[in-house]
Amino acid sequence: MLGDVLLIQDKHKKAGEIIIDRILKQKKDKMIIAISGESGSGKSELAHVIAKGMRKHGIFAKPMHIDNFYNTDPLKRRQWRMEQGIENVVGYNEYLWDDIYRVIDDFKNDRKSEMPCVDLVTEQIDRLITDFSTVDMLIVDGLYAIKTEGVDLAVFIDLTYLETKEKHTKDARGKEVMDEVRWATLGQEHKMVSALRPRADLIVNGDYEVVEA
Repeated sequence: MLGDVLLIQDKHKKAGEIIIDRILKQKKDKMIIAISGESGSGKSELAHVIAKGMRKHGIFAKPMHIDNFYNTDPLKRRQWRMEQGIENVVGYNEYLWDDIYRVIDDFKNDRKSEMPCVDLVTEQIDRLITDFSTVDMLIVDGLYAIKTEGVDLAVFIDLTYLETKEKHTKDARGKEVMDEVRWATLGQEHKMVSALRPRADLIVNGDYEVVEA
């Protein structure tokens, strides 16, 4: 997402190094990594660290933030969720999965691809064009990323929104205002994200240690 501020810490770097070692052991052409976790768990930071780290091994890895692929406009999403009922609509079906798989297919077949990219400053959707003929690896990150079919390595960050509560209330990255609606949304996301844990190959635990699932 444009305008996002990555808060990369030593814990992200250490976890990234371990995951990179695992990736190199099972490396294949056009490999797809997926990283899921709740809001504030460090998905984007970890994806960035891994992508940058792969460059040292001559591998170009592209982060693909599938939280850009919501089926509602960012400026209208909050109201839409309130009208429909947060518990009814927040979850997997908010993603434009057909568009996600179209981009993945473009990646696999070395094509140019267009995808949405949310500008967090304006909350408008820009379009990003990537030439996947120059990309060796795709790192799919997002709340429900490891639900994506065809992933070669699935990583789950096992931190809940309650464990990262301070980040939600004090973080100044321009994200949604914190009120009852946002907390209810985080609670519903928790239910949906935690249900994906059994799909993981690697777990990043509460201490940010990487363990086998």
